[in-house]
Amino acid sequence: MALNLTPMYRKAEEVFRAAKTTPEKIAALEEMYALLPKHKASEKMQAELKQRLSKLRATPEPAKTHGTVDLWHIERHGAGQFVLLGMPNCGKSALVGALTKARVTVAAYPFSTHAPVPGMMPYEDIQIQLVDMPPLTPEGLPPGMLGAIKAAQGILVCIDLSADVLEQVDACFGTLEQRGVVPRGRPVPEGGAAMLMVLVGTKLDLPGAAESFEVLKELHADLAPMLAVSAEAGQNLGELPRQCFKLLDIVRIYSKEPGKPIDREKPFVLPRGSTVLDLAALIHKDLAQNLKRARIWGTNVYDGQPAPREHVLADRDVIELHV
Repeated sequence: MALNLTPMYRKAEEVFRAAKTTPEKIAALEEMYALLPKHKASEKMQAELKQRLSKLRATPEPAKTHGTVDLWHIERHGAGQFVLLGMPNCGKSALVGALTKARVTVAAYPFSTHAPVPGMMPYEDIQIQLVDMPPLTPEGLPPGMLGAIKAAQGILVCIDLSADVLEQVDACFGTLEQRGVVPRGRPVPEGGAAMLMVLVGTKLDLPGAAESFEVLKELHADLAPMLAVSAEAGQNLGELPRQCFKLLDIVRIYSKEPGKPIDREKPFVLPRGSTVLDLAALIHKDLAQNLKRARIWGTNVYDGQPAPREHVLADRDVIELHV
């Protein structure tokens, strides 16, 4: 059986040959593996690619020379990180600009975003990081972009409701699936990643957009959750931070020093199901080692109730730790 390597695979192969740094080589190999047809005839090549990837990942990263910057490395800040993906001119940048203070380029022409642009989106008393990514295209992803997508906690797939929505859905989710990135809950291909995803319909204020969104909900119920918004008119913008917070499945915990008022300015953020001991370890490892007792104010407890180390915390609980 012939391998039938696609032009996109050949392009990724060229990118690998031209790569100079280890991260660039890893990104290109990941792209090649994702695009390689998976059948009996390609098993040997699959094994070779995986072996090369394993060897590169085990290679220590050389010290960076002064002034070099990894374009695709976006350090996480806040309670979680979501990347925004979509076809050219789908309204990603306008959405990030409306929800954060990021300096995005909003233009009526496509490809105005050339590199990741991070911004912080407020939700009540926490911040969630949004990263505007360059657009997806049928030709593939820029080297390194797949790694940045997988490094995030979630993806906001932006669909322009004023254009052909079904074509965009097929292109966006097809491109991701081809590279092993699938919505949480679906079977994960080897070397792939299951991620939190929200389908965000943009430009809701334009004629016909609301009807297009109803079509999406009817024909692609499997892609829920979905949300329709307008950055221009401000429609439903408050729902997006709430949806992201819900998907992250986290709790906010406030600290209280003995004899002092509750600090409600900057809550600690932990995964749902975390315990008092987990909170102590997050604050400082010595605090966890020396923790003697704790008191709690919050859900299903009386004020100041003693809380054992294994007590599971609820959102907005207040904890006083004693060492």
